[in-house]
Amino acid sequence: MSQDAIVHIVDDDEAMRKSLSMLMRSIDIEPVSYKSADEFLRNYSETERSCILLDVRMPGMSGPDLQAKLPERNISTPVIMMTGHGDISTAVTAMKAGAMDFVEKPFDHEVLINTIRRCIDLSEVVHKHTGSHTYAQMLTQLTKREVDVFNLLVEGKINKVIADELNLSVRTVEAHRAHIMAKLCAKSLSDLVKISIYSKLPEAIV
Repeated sequence: MSQDAIVHIVDDDEAMRKSLSMLMRSIDIEPVSYKSADEFLRNYSETERSCILLDVRMPGMSGPDLQAKLPERNISTPVIMMTGHGDISTAVTAMKAGAMDFVEKPFDHEVLINTIRRCIDLSEVVHKHTGSHTYAQMLTQLTKREVDVFNLLVEGKINKVIADELNLSVRTVEAHRAHIMAKLCAKSLSDLVKISIYSKLPEAIV
């Protein structure tokens, strides 16, 4: 992982912030920590390769409350919720509101690191094309037919199956797929899947 990757750690527990910061440095990711949601909002600066590691329960503004404010600040950085015992339902609700994933305390370091890397990769894909725009905005440039192909691609369907379902030739599906990849600056199908996680597909442009 490139050393320009950043993880923003938002947690009121100082020991947790220090522990997570040490773990990030061990894998060449720069940690930036905040003791509260308010401190994060005062000091956060969005970068191309980053994610937010956000604790669910904090004094004052909670993790979900902070998450709800991110769109108001045009912050599109992927969010990972950190949960303790009994917070799973809250984390699931946070994912439905746009968080990419959640991790449970005490952490499995390998699971946490892999989740963070996925989020940082997604952050880079989005910023290469849209800067601070939302994931849904990325998809508005797709034509109606490209939206149809996109939906089936992220379901894991192969070109031939997509062609059959949409009554197209395989060559036409391949052309649509290439256009989708180019418009979204995606390098692989996994990039498309990551983008779709965050996006409620908007009405397509005809």
